[in-house]
Amino acid sequence: MHEYVIEGGYPIQGTVTASGNKNAALPCIAATLMTDEPVILHNIPEIQDTNVMFEILKSLGAKVEKLSKHNWKVQCDKINTTELPSDLTKKVRGSIVFAGPLLASKGKCEMTPPGGDVIGRRRVDTHFLALKALGANIHVNGRFEFSATKLVGADIFLDEASVTATENAVMAAALSEGETILQNCASEPHVQDICKMLVAMGAKITGIGSNILRITGVKKLHGCEFTIGPDYIEIGSYIGMAAATKGKITIKGVRAEEMRPLKYSFAKLGITWSIDGDELTVPNTQNLKVNDDLGNAIPKIDDMPWPGFPADLTSIMTVTATQVDGTVLIFEKMFESRMFFVDKLISMGAKITLCDPHRAVVCGPSMLHGDHLVSPDIRAGMAMVIAAMCAHGTSRISNVYQIERGYEDLVGQLKKLGAHIETVEIE
Repeated sequence: MHEYVIEGGYPIQGTVTASGNKNAALPCIAATLMTDEPVILHNIPEIQDTNVMFEILKSLGAKVEKLSKHNWKVQCDKINTTELPSDLTKKVRGSIVFAGPLLASKGKCEMTPPGGDVIGRRRVDTHFLALKALGANIHVNGRFEFSATKLVGADIFLDEASVTATENAVMAAALSEGETILQNCASEPHVQDICKMLVAMGAKITGIGSNILRITGVKKLHGCEFTIGPDYIEIGSYIGMAAATKGKITIKGVRAEEMRPLKYSFAKLGITWSIDGDELTVPNTQNLKVNDDLGNAIPKIDDMPWPGFPADLTSIMTVTATQVDGTVLIFEKMFESRMFFVDKLISMGAKITLCDPHRAVVCGPSMLHGDHLVSPDIRAGMAMVIAAMCAHGTSRISNVYQIERGYEDLVGQLKKLGAHIETVEIE
């Protein structure tokens, strides 16, 4: 157990390389269960969540080998159980994506409800509805028990555009009999990645990148070599950090097309960047001023399913807005507890009015001062790191395990960028 100690007031400066997309890595790791042949995965971020996913694979009987940093080889030819260990399942929300692959390949999966961020209710109903439509039997009694003698393709309309439910349904459908049509799908870059990986394994999927996927089931999938895309949430976090600390940063390994949904929301805070090939540069000459809507109306930054602004960046936008001249409304629609972390920003001196569990009005710029903070989830934890880096004085952040679930070598990266941050062990 350890904490972060951060001395604020130092702009970040330098170059970083984007990590692999955490939310793509988790289902891609789970998908290795769908073939007996070796699968090689590249650009896997070295974070707590991926470590737990690999440990779950090992507990099921998979052979897991780290080839080098970020590169792994998995072979699932000797799976000896379909029951996920509860101590690991509770550590990561992404463990739910083992349900589809195990159902498809072994006809069974047993698990405790997944853990993860404490950001409000995270319903799994959509997973159950989609898997039941494919022929699964599901029993819930303090545990989730999935079983199926045969999966058969179906025309399924998801009741919400859930990322992980889409991933589970696609993986289960890939080995089902006949055609599956999934409507109202999530289409985020990480959903596209798992679909592309399945295609590389021999699956037949069309409509990738849209909200309607057509999957023609095959009898068997084969091994493949697949590279995870960059983590646009991490990239957005570094953009917000650079702007808030009035620093300059170049981020390598960026996919320009994935930055378009971020561009317009950051522009509402006067934040811009340039892209040259796969390198994105945030200058230290930003005009940090809110761009009002027509008629001088207060602008709104709200999250939506892809290609809308991602929910995982609303916490980052909230803290960034505290350093921008003007007033903006942050509207986080998906999770009823995600915005409660703003109380800590207020205690640091931020001028924020929490209207309800989903909406906060931020008036800036605010002079923040150091404080003792406790990270409730990955993204709010990163927002607290940014706040501490902007603040006058020293801050201490506890429960940083939550942050390290989603950001690779954060302390090391920030030190290279000039941040005054240290890790302190807790007795």
